Amino acid sequence: MEVALLLVAIAVAVLTVTATSERLGVPAPLTLVVVGVAVSFVPGVPELRLEPEVVLLGLLPPLLYSAAISTSLVDFNANRRPILLLSVGLVVVTTLGVAMVVKLVIPDLRWALAIAIGAVVAPPDAVAATAIGRRIGLPRRVVTILEGESLFNDATALVALRTAIAALGTGVAAWEIGLDFVVAAGGGLLAGGLAFLIVGFVRKKVADPLLDTAISLVVPFAAYVLAEEVHASGVVAVVVAGLLLGHVAPVLQSAQSRIAERMNWRTIAYGLENTVFLLIGLQADWLFAEVGESSFSGARLAVVCAAALAASIVLRIAWVFAARYLLVRGDDPLTGEPTSWRHSLLIGWAGMRGVVTLAAAFTVPEDTPNREVLLLVAFTVVAGTLLGQGTTLPWLARRLSVPGPDPHDDALARATLLQQAGKAGLHRLEELSGDDPDHHGVRDLIVARVEQRGFAAWERLGTTEGEVSPSDLYSRWRGEMIEAERKRVLEIRSSGRVPSEVVSEVLAMLDVEESMLDAAESARAELRSAPAVRRHEGCEDLEDAARQEHPEPPTAMECPGCLAEGTRWVALRMCLTCGHVGCCDSSPARHASRHFHDTEHRVMRSIEPGEDWRWCFVHHQTG
Repeated sequence: MEVALLLVAIAVAVLTVTATSERLGVPAPLTLVVVGVAVSFVPGVPELRLEPEVVLLGLLPPLLYSAAISTSLVDFNANRRPILLLSVGLVVVTTLGVAMVVKLVIPDLRWALAIAIGAVVAPPDAVAATAIGRRIGLPRRVVTILEGESLFNDATALVALRTAIAALGTGVAAWEIGLDFVVAAGGGLLAGGLAFLIVGFVRKKVADPLLDTAISLVVPFAAYVLAEEVHASGVVAVVVAGLLLGHVAPVLQSAQSRIAERMNWRTIAYGLENTVFLLIGLQADWLFAEVGESSFSGARLAVVCAAALAASIVLRIAWVFAARYLLVRGDDPLTGEPTSWRHSLLIGWAGMRGVVTLAAAFTVPEDTPNREVLLLVAFTVVAGTLLGQGTTLPWLARRLSVPGPDPHDDALARATLLQQAGKAGLHRLEELSGDDPDHHGVRDLIVARVEQRGFAAWERLGTTEGEVSPSDLYSRWRGEMIEAERKRVLEIRSSGRVPSEVVSEVLAMLDVEESMLDAAESARAELRSAPAVRRHEGCEDLEDAARQEHPEPPTAMECPGCLAEGTRWVALRMCLTCGHVGCCDSSPARHASRHFHDTEHRVMRSIEPGEDWRWCFVHHQTG
């Protein structure tokens, strides 16, 4: 009963602190660590020690897997060079650098233990940097690199730690270290690939979303155990399996399975990520008590902890900039842009450590001399980087004026992608329907729905002031209708005239539709508060248009065609060839598109306030 009460208390504390932090605008990971440290010293609170097996087998695989399946394999491959520089090269440099600093401060410490300390504090946390980075709006490529680094750096660090622990006993040769790393990385790659092939084969035979989701819950643990059983890296196996399964999910899984899996893993990651930070803080009391029995003075321990913390931070920044200027000529290997030193600095500063560092420290045998030094250094680096770098990372991003993802860019890309997808779908519809007049009714209905979806995406970018877009009006009216429908269904449920299973199915259908309306409204609200859109590269017509001079937008914001026909417009577009102003495709008359079909003038632009994006009618590209 005491264990159950403790688990419930941890869950309630995590949810309460996280919700409070979000309302206050403070990163939840930092608040949870502080609360954990404070609670650990409260009399009567039971001592809670993180066992290595709990973290490395119970927490790490699902955390890594949830991050891997949501990571774009395309983006990961595009950034593989900086990711490898950080997840392998930086870990090795940090391990050796911190070991030398620790050995310099405490000469009596064995080299093997010093290297073990370096390996323990080397890998940044798989959660902390990306959790904080997404919240404060770091550039997507920076987040991708940090995420990719954190997926693989644990494997490098754990191999180094395993070697150091072996050296504490019998010693190891240099060639054994290299062989161990090759076996760990190669074996993990093979184990992850094997897990991917097996699960992929099974998923082709599975149609039940519940069974499919249950399979996904087993995958990270099975991949990890499989790799560890052959003395390979379980971390690499989990990451490889997650990356590959996430990449092929649209092909292997049904839509219901993908939605269920996505929501389940988001919930699991949310709970585990925040619980991890609270558990880190709860280790403070017993760690400091154990350090009190050390043979070294308190001043010496304080110096070695401060030195290790400083070395971990400085070495990362130095490596990032050394990689930027030395390893790749011309372009920044960490961002792909030659002048992007700000991105490099952000990557260098976003090196927060986390639960893997503490778990790795506990794997060192308890009878190891001076083990308390390793434990104290590990906790200091974790707490110091989380509270020091974690709290200042948002300030640094603002100070450097590094722009985060632009909602207008996303809306423009979304509308373009939906336009191209709709074009492909309509082409397929023409092949299916043919010239059979009996099918024209169904065909017209499908075309109308596809067009409405595309119009709604474009309308998110803006409408004429004072006008309500059709998608906004649809969302508002349909939301009221759903509320009335749900009320009626609940009345019928109370009467008992309809089976409860049928009632549940109907309510679920209404919930799905309402959730789609809510998601669209949230996207529109985000766009209203966002800055203006930035330009993108486009097709040849857009590039030609960018090099030419064009008519200025008229002072009268009106559609002449709509005024002549007595209709209303939603948003205005202007032809860049002749300056003709027409209404968008969400408007009833669609004068801008009609002008293109009449004149074949290919490129138009939006002339709504705060918008300057362009559209090529021929290639369906934005710029």
